Amino acid sequence: MSEHIVPVKVYISIFLALMVGTAVTVLAAFQNFPGALNVIVAMTIAVVKATLVVLYFMHVRYSARLIWVIVASALFWMGILFALTFSDYWTRCWLGCT
Repeated sequence: MSEHIVPVKVYISIFLALMVGTAVTVLAAFQNFPGALNVIVAMTIAVVKATLVVLYFMHVRYSARLIWVIVASALFWMGILFALTFSDYWTRCWLGCT
């Protein structure tokens, strides 16, 4: 099985996109968005940057279907862990239960 050769131009483009994402993250950190929008903006930027890293720098973009299944199952497992953690966190009584 032959490896896919990614041009250097793609790596430079992804690097520049990550630098732009970092600048947008810094700019967003100094903004005061209404309500819970701060978290939504920060998480959206982080997910986009993490997706670029996984797809291109970890070579998942050009890998076999089995690697895609493994990545999807890892994300599914992480979602389960987050759901269980938040279900515990949100059901705690923080302000003096009687």
